[in-house]
Amino acid sequence: MTAPIIPPAEIIASTQDWLEKAVIGLNLCPFAKAVQIKEQIRYVVSEAQTPEDLLQDLIRELEVLAEANTEKLETTLLIHPYALNDFLDYNEFLDVADAALEDADLDGILQIASFHPDYQFADTKFDDIENFTNRSPYPTLHLLREESIDKAVLAFPEADAIYEKNMQTLRDLGLDGWRKLFPATNKK
Repeated sequence: MTAPIIPPAEIIASTQDWLEKAVIGLNLCPFAKAVQIKEQIRYVVSEAQTPEDLLQDLIRELEVLAEANTEKLETTLLIHPYALNDFLDYNEFLDVADAALEDADLDGILQIASFHPDYQFADTKFDDIENFTNRSPYPTLHLLREESIDKAVLAFPEADAIYEKNMQTLRDLGLDGWRKLFPATNKK
């Protein structure tokens, strides 16, 4: 049985809602608001259903971002709702993604961050609220420019504390607070 096809516009809208409410709204990434306001985020919905097809989409998007004018395109969210829905499979794919970055000679120029609806840090339980710092509506590979990260870190002197601050923000919010922000997560 194949999963129902979701219109790409709906997938992007759901991802934008998550970005605005969680990533920007809860200030999980203090650098996200500026690129969102400047409309420098590329949203790409992959139709890939296999890791191999997703890898091809990833390589293409790495090349697009690397060649793009930074004034127009700062970062890409490669959303893949039909591939790697199992978090463990997704997590294993991240090594393949990093190898693709190296093979394209883009290591040190771009990097890949990871988001997944079932994201789970090592040594946590599935519903531990800390996991929600990396939970997105659909599996998503976030392609970023290293240079932009370096600039953002300089502008935000306590960048190394973001991870800890995010954990505390979500502990304060709690699972009930998250579910109020994102009612669809109540269905899990």
